[in-house]
Parts: sequence; structure tokens; C-alpha cells
Amino acid sequence: MARALYIHWPFCLKKCPYCDFNSHVRDEVDVELWQAALLAEMRAEAELARGETLESVFFGGGTPSLMPPSLVGAMLDEAQRLWGFAPDIEITLEANPSSVEASKFADLALAGVNRTSLGLQALDDAKLRFLGRLHDTQEGLNALEVAQKAFKRVSFDLIYALPGHDPVEWERELRQALSLGTSHLSLYQLTIEEGTRFATMVRQGDFAPLDDDAAADLYELTQDLTAQAGLPAYEISNHARPGDESRHNLTYWRYRDYVGIGPGAHGRRGGMATQRHRKPENWLAAVEQRGSGNQSEIAIPIGEQASEALLMGLRLHEGIDLAGLSARFGMSGEQLIEFEELSRLEDLGFVSRKGDHIAIAPQGMPLLDAILPRLVHDGLVSA
Repeated sequence: MARALYIHWPFCLKKCPYCDFNSHVRDEVDVELWQAALLAEMRAEAELARGETLESVFFGGGTPSLMPPSLVGAMLDEAQRLWGFAPDIEITLEANPSSVEASKFADLALAGVNRTSLGLQALDDAKLRFLGRLHDTQEGLNALEVAQKAFKRVSFDLIYALPGHDPVEWERELRQALSLGTSHLSLYQLTIEEGTRFATMVRQGDFAPLDDDAAADLYELTQDLTAQAGLPAYEISNHARPGDESRHNLTYWRYRDYVGIGPGAHGRRGGMATQRHRKPENWLAAVEQRGSGNQSEIAIPIGEQASEALLMGLRLHEGIDLAGLSARFGMSGEQLIEFEELSRLEDLGFVSRKGDHIAIAPQGMPLLDAILPRLVHDGLVSA
């Protein structure tokens, strides 16, 4: 049963040009109405997903740091009543580094948040302007300092491989990031997602994305510097001191059940995939009408579950236990993995295998998108 709870707050002050997440700009938000609706949906889902105590809660968005601390506290109190909390529960809230939002950090910690993921995105004013961020470098650094005083654990995001991004620039920025004393970093290469303003700009010729070879060089530099600093990659874009990995994200990547509430939130329970209405107004209307904003609840075929578990698990440095997955899904190793391809990739140094343990080797990680379809049995989805 579910061990993690995801709560989606869909509102932002501005839509960033690279963002394809379910985020919306609204002039006003009726906090009392939203609190009642989120609590109602949480109760409805708890009726279907009771069982294990929660090991993590994650407030994502949108911009959850725009939520009043009293709303965050009410959600956590109800979640604890409904499911119970593990003694060492991880409670994360995504935050933007504006001075207004940083002023809430102490109250958010008092409400129960013990980890924050801060959207710095760059440590350079020109890059922040390109990325459409509302803060500058100094405001971001100030917010990070406030966060480190307020929360037990702090992570922050940076985006690299921007147009024209060269290794000297990125090394300087990454060394500065590593000197700031957090135990976790999320380091993402800029990707141009369909439906974003950046996608339109690229089509119009306003800028050209960094080419693949240059981006690969920056990726290798990232792996080297983070490993030297004691924050090795535990997932292709996430780095942490051992023991400080995001437990919530590990729930996804290890293909465990989780509850997702709020507009556009996904969830997974007992072989069912759930998805809420994306548009905030549609979600609210559904909750008012039937107590849940769920738009769809679909049984996931066992082969598709196995395929997803492999594709997610192989993103992790720890890799997968083939025998464990075989037992979990009632399928043989030969039904899960293309063994001839595995041997070829192993000979090339892209994959490592020790008994039933399979992992993507460091030199294979930059080629992950090409490797996974060859490695995972192509008949799984129809199984």
C-alpha cells in the first residue's frame, strides 16, 4: 500500500518559459476553499489507500511556498490522522527563493516541513533572466541561507546545458553550488519541452539548444565534480551525500505505491494508475460534486507495470534486482530483460551485471535514453 503522499499546489506567480508542469497563474486564490477541497480529497483517497504509515510527504507544484503555513499544517495534521507518520518521516516542500517566500520558512518548519527543495536554477543573473526567473542571484543565496537555518535538510535545483554554456562557466557555477553546504543537489540539463514558450522560441529561431556533444561534456564534468565533493549521483540528475537521498523520489523510482492529490496529480495504488483533473477549476468542481478530483483510474497491465519498474529502476545508480522484480511481477528474467542485448551492452562497458543485480554503468548514463529501450524486453507492455 501507499507509503508516500504527494500534494499538488498548482499556482505560480509567473509561468517559466521552460516549464511544462501543471502550473497556473491566478490573480486570487481562495485559500479556505482550497483547504477544504484538498482535505476532502485526502480523506476520499485515504478510504482507498489505507495501510502502511507514510514515510514521506511532498508538496509540489506550481509553487507550494506560496501556500500559507496554516494550510500546510492543516494538511499534515490530517495526513497524520488518516495514515500515521513513520518516526523519521521526510516532509518536503518545493520553494521559490523570493524574499517573500523565504519569510515563511520558519513557520513552514513549525508546521512540520523538515526538508525543502529550492528552485535556484542558476547562480548567475544573466542565466536567471534567460530562464525567466523572478529572483536574482543574491536573493537566491539569501533564501538558501534562511532555508538552511529553518529546515533539517535542504536541496536546490540548477539547470545547465543552456545555449552557449561552456565547461569553464559551468565548472565555476557548480563549484560555487557545492561550496554552499547542502546535502542534496538536483542538476538538470535544459530540455525543450513541447508546449512551452522555449519550444516556440526554438521553432522561431530565437535561440538554438546546446548540441548533444557539448551537453555530454558538461554531464561528465558534473559527475566528476559532484563525486569529488561527496555528493555522487544516485539518479541520473540527482546527487546526494549517502543517506540524504530524496526518499520521496526513491518511492517513484523504486516503483512503489503513492497517493497523489490536487490538480493534475498522479498516483499509483494496487496496480491502478490515478490522475486528477489538471485545470484547477475543473478539479475543484469535481471535488465539490463527488469528493474527489480524480479524472481517471486505470488498471495497469502487469507487463506495463514490469516495464515501468525496469525503466525507473535503471535510472538509479543502485540499479535493479532482477530476481526481486521477477518474483514481484510473476515473470521470468527472460521476459523482463533482453539478455543478448544485455551481454552486448556489458561488453561495451555501458551496463554492469553481478548475478541478478543489473545497473547502468557511469559511462552508460549519458546514453540512458538509447540504452533502456534496447535492454527492457519489448514485449512487456503487451504481456
